[in-house]
Amino acid sequence: MLAAINPWLGAEFLARTALPGFLVLGAVFLVVTGAEALYADLGHFGRRPIRLAWFCLVLPALLCSYFGQGALLLRHPEQAYHPFYAMAPRWSLVPFVILATIATVIASQAVISGAFSLTRQAIRLGYLPRLRIVHTSEAQIGQIYIPEVNRFLFVTTLALVFGFASSSRLAAAYGVAVTSTMLMTTILFYVMARHTWRWRLLAAAAPVTVFLLMDLAFLSANLSKILHGAWFPIAVGAIVLALFTTWNRGRAILARRLAHRSMTVDEFVAIVQRNDLNRVPGKAVSLTGNPRIVPPALLHNLKHNRIVHAQAALLTVVTEEVPRVEASKKVEVEDLGGGIYRVLARYGFMEDPNVPHILALARGSRLDFKPAEVSFFLGRERLLSRKQPLMSRWRLRLFDFMSRNALDATAFFRIPPGQVVELGTQVII
Repeated sequence: MLAAINPWLGAEFLARTALPGFLVLGAVFLVVTGAEALYADLGHFGRRPIRLAWFCLVLPALLCSYFGQGALLLRHPEQAYHPFYAMAPRWSLVPFVILATIATVIASQAVISGAFSLTRQAIRLGYLPRLRIVHTSEAQIGQIYIPEVNRFLFVTTLALVFGFASSSRLAAAYGVAVTSTMLMTTILFYVMARHTWRWRLLAAAAPVTVFLLMDLAFLSANLSKILHGAWFPIAVGAIVLALFTTWNRGRAILARRLAHRSMTVDEFVAIVQRNDLNRVPGKAVSLTGNPRIVPPALLHNLKHNRIVHAQAALLTVVTEEVPRVEASKKVEVEDLGGGIYRVLARYGFMEDPNVPHILALARGSRLDFKPAEVSFFLGRERLLSRKQPLMSRWRLRLFDFMSRNALDATAFFRIPPGQVVELGTQVII
């Protein structure tokens, strides 16, 4: 069994058996499924704990288990149906089932935590609508819980169990899911190496080519089971891709429409500095996605009430493509004159924005806005469809559904609800 470490034996087997050996790759690949769940928690625990867990515990345990099963099958080929349970004495079958169940629960926690983490990152990067994020630890920022994602996982897990009915049928779906993920990871590694780390073409292509050959071989072998369940992860991936692209494109179109109907910050400051406006005492903060454009809520207040607070701040929260932003670089304040300020808050995709915290950081930058003294102006858009919408009608209906079910900005940005003034606007897209 120790000779199995030699990769030449595997290559020789494939060369001797041709197509049957190639199809065997689809089953052989299942030995690594589950191990990749470790890396779903990289954002929670960091690289060092994951590496230590892999090399010191997980990898040795996997090798011992599979070498033991292989040794058993060499002596008792008839035990090929369930070699894992056949390794143990008959009296230990029930304890083994309990152990396997516990291991499954533990592994599922890594996947669930990874789903929460990836969902939050997608929200922060603008690919999903706002969802309620619950922090379950005061010490660890990565320990979060998203109720909507948890319910979705619960429903889909039950559907998978009743739909596939057996673990052997589910294995085909799982194999395609893992191999496609590994293929995308290899491609993303090449993109990172070339555009972020500035590797030379040969230095980046050499390792990527090796991994691509292995990933494509395993993926092709698993795709042979497309009619036996492998279609499911492909369908799920297509649905998630449709959600991501629809929300991202819809928000971009909506931002362009609002910018077309709005005015620039410079024009707003010029109007505010005139003497025909009522400057009421107090402080106001308006959230805007574009730091150069006046938010619709503030613009409506100006047009219809002819009122502007004595001190007003236009706050824009920007998500940087890094996990976290240092506190010293998180907030920038610009005095535009006439009591108007522009505040730019930068957060990493692993962080949750907090408006009161932003105002506290801004107090060291000439903006003395205490959260208890501020009125927060927020906008809410109602979408209307034109005869020829800017995106397909099914996407428009999906985007409208996602918009109506998104978490409101008050809860997402941790704004005190008793100090919020919300103004709506209709947008035709």
